[in-house]
Amino acid sequence: MHHNTQWKKFREWLLSPLGQSLITEQSEKINEFIQMVFGFHIVFLGEPPLLKGLQESPILHRVWIHPAAEPLKECDAVIARQDKLPIMQDEIDLVYLAHCLEFNLNPHEVLREAYAALKPGGHLIISGFNAWSSWGLWRYLVHYIKPVPWDANFISLKRLKDWLALLGFDVVQIKSCFFRPPIERGTWLEKMRWIEKVGNFLFSPLGASYVILARKRALTLTPLRVEWKRRRRMVPAGFAEPVRRGLRRGQI
Repeated sequence: MHHNTQWKKFREWLLSPLGQSLITEQSEKINEFIQMVFGFHIVFLGEPPLLKGLQESPILHRVWIHPAAEPLKECDAVIARQDKLPIMQDEIDLVYLAHCLEFNLNPHEVLREAYAALKPGGHLIISGFNAWSSWGLWRYLVHYIKPVPWDANFISLKRLKDWLALLGFDVVQIKSCFFRPPIERGTWLEKMRWIEKVGNFLFSPLGASYVILARKRALTLTPLRVEWKRRRRMVPAGFAEPVRRGLRRGQI
């Protein structure tokens, strides 16, 4: 469940120059993942400005689930808790958690619901703030002064990968993005865009945000080979087993 007003403030922040710059960088990374995912249904959990990451997806039916969902032209809207999805199991081809986990009180339950909704072999995309980055350090300094997004629960990649493995996901690929400092002025952000190219080569794990592509493991049934120590002949019920060889005649 979201905090009552936190998601509203985060949505406003996403429309700021810094938020828009982050969305642009993330969308480029997500578009690389999208080319590998096919199917019929997408479930999107996040704020509407982050839908930009799905623009290049060939999957046209998209459902946005949010506690305060409103009609959108890009997708169907469903009002529901993101940790209690109103979806049948094994139905969805792609679930996109767009900065959903760090703004939810039950992030592990959201992941569990996403796992249940996905088809075996279905894909999960997660975008989140990197706790081990310059933004993670900045968060500790200013989260009391400038709440959003610095009051969010930045989840480390290690912890998130552990959660995914326990639930039954295989991580396919991880991309890091946005290496510029959290400057609010759009002109400065644009001038410093060259840092992105340098960061991708030199400081890849330290990006302010990460994007993860994971796949739900497909269950396979492997026949078990029973090793018998001694071969026994099957005897129909109601019939006595023949007397073993080696017994004397008349001996039971």
